[in-house]
Formats: sequence, C-alpha cells, structure tokens
Amino acid sequence: QVQLAESGGGSVQAGGSLRLSCTASGYTYNMGWFRQAPGKEREGVAVIMTLGGGTHYDNAVKGRFTISQDVAKNTVYLQMNSLKPEDTARYYCAAARVAADLIRGRADSWGQGTQVTVSS
Repeated sequence: QVQLAESGGGSVQAGGSLRLSCTASGYTYNMGWFRQAPGKEREGVAVIMTLGGGTHYDNAVKGRFTISQDVAKNTVYLQMNSLKPEDTARYYCAAARVAADLIRGRADSWGQGTQVTVSS
C-alpha cells in the first residue's frame, strides 16, 4: 500500500486559483482527488489513469479544475481555477489499482488531506 502526501492547500478569494499536489511513495495505477466539506459526505472530484492519462471529472468542477500527473515523480496535481465558496473543503488524494473504484469513491490508499478555503 502506497503512502500519499498532499500539499498546496490554502485560503483564496472567490475567482482565485490553487494547485494541489500529491506524491505517492511508489507507483500507483490510478490516482484521484476527493473532497469533504463539514457536514457533507465525501465526493469525488477528479481521477487520472496513470497508464494513458485518461481523466474523469465531477460535473461540479468540469471546466474549472484540471488533473494532471508526472509519472516519473509519482505525483498528481489538481489545478483549481475560478474557485467558488462551495469548493471549500478538505481535499484528499487517493490511489487505486482499478480506476472504476476511484470513480465510485473507493480507494486502496488515502492521503491525510489538505484544506482549501474559498471566501466570497
């Protein structure tokens, strides 16, 4: 089981941008980002397949967020633009052998999370 470490969270005003990074301790087949706001269930944000680079986004972030990867560094990024107050949440990196598991909200490994706060 790989270890995942996120970084890059912070506070920003609405309309601003942030980039999150997640580095894995070893090779991962597929990686993704999830988020959980206080009092809400965890929800998937984006998934990227290590082999081929295919991506999947939640409708709430399509066109604003971009997931990318540096396979050589075992690192995945989440570029978040046009941030909205409703994007405020703790963002978690996750990895899974099967991409469909990530899309369904299941993962083999989880990071500790990084806080993103968007003010209006």
